[in-house]
Formats: sequence, structure tokens, C-alpha cells
Amino acid sequence: MAENALWALGPLKVEADFWQQSWQHPTPGFQLDAVHPLLPACWSRVCQPQHQQVLVPLCGKSPDLLWLTQQWPVLGVELVERPCREFFREHGLVVEQRRQSPFRVHQGDGIAILQGDFFQLTANWLNGPVVVYDRAALIALPPQMRQQYAEHLRQLLPAGSSLLLISLEYPPTEKQGPPFAITELEIRRLFSAADIALLAIRNLTGQGFARRSFATSYLIEKAWCIQF
Repeated sequence: MAENALWALGPLKVEADFWQQSWQHPTPGFQLDAVHPLLPACWSRVCQPQHQQVLVPLCGKSPDLLWLTQQWPVLGVELVERPCREFFREHGLVVEQRRQSPFRVHQGDGIAILQGDFFQLTANWLNGPVVVYDRAALIALPPQMRQQYAEHLRQLLPAGSSLLLISLEYPPTEKQGPPFAITELEIRRLFSAADIALLAIRNLTGQGFARRSFATSYLIEKAWCIQF
């Protein structure tokens, strides 16, 4: 499928039909069964005393969310209704729902998931400096949207906020995303005004990404700390 058929770039909205279709599968290929190993390994190097909350863009129903609720209150943002509902049901959590424009809020036990467009999120939803956890948001966006994503974070985040970003690298000539390959050069260009540090490298060559097999000559995950 052509890339421009997957994304609606007019109002900077990810094409809802694409993600709705992705969540039609019983278990989407990007869904992990357990907490991503780079999250607990790198958390202490990103989280600081001034942080009050964890923000998770394009959160799905990731098991990382439950781990994060043990650290700080969590605010996730997810476009599709199904993972918002299933996260609470699968973990046996009581959930309350309400409409708070422009989102439908699913909330309970230390976590709120905002069902809607991440680009409509405003600073009013944040409680002071936050940690942003991005395992699969930036790598899900095509090149023409990644700059808007980085700019939205810069405008949204209070000073003192940090981003734990997990990137993915493979030869772009061998596969087309999503997930997309993002180089260190692009990360440093997108977040040029921030302090950037490489925390960890994970070699996935021959192992695949989440539930998906990649026939690429190399496949590397990197964890970054980006301080705003």
C-alpha cells in the first residue's frame, strides 16, 4: 500500500482507517507480550525528581503502561477505541469513562488513556514536568510527520521534561515502514535544541520486531534520553 494512502497529513492526523484496520487483528504485530527490556533498564537515567507524570503518545495497550503506573501517574494517548478498552479489561482494572473534549477519557488506578488525536493534546493535561515514553510513536510516523511530532512535543512539554525514546534502525532500502528506520542524525536534527544522550543499544538482527519478522541485514534498537 502506498505511504500516502496510510496517512492523512492535512490537519496532522494519522489516518484513522489505517490504525483501525491494524487493530482488527486479534494481536497486532507491534504488540509486545511483556515490558520492553529497555524501559526498566534505562528508566532511572531518564526519570528525575521534578517529574510528576509519564506521557505515552500512541500508547495502544502496551504492557509498558502497567509497569509505568508503578513509577508515576500515567497519561496515554491512543487514537483507536479498542486498545483503550482492552488495556483495562485485560489487567482487571476498574475504569471510568467520560467525554472531555477533544478526547474520550478512559481512567482508572493511576492511568488515564485519552482516546483521540495526539496532536490535539495541550499542556493543560500535564501536571508539571513529565517523562515522555516513546517506544513506538516516532517510528510509526512517516518522514513528513516526524518534524511536526517533534515540534508538538517542544511546544507541549514544560521545561525540565525528559523523553525516553526507543528508535529502530535497519537499511531503508530493504524495508518500508511502519515501523520506520530512524537514524541518529535524524534524531539529533528533530530535537536539535535538546540535550541528547544514547543510553543503550539492543541488537534484534534475526529476531524480528515485536511479533513481526524483518528480512533485513541488520535491525537495531537504541534508547535515547532527550532533555528539554
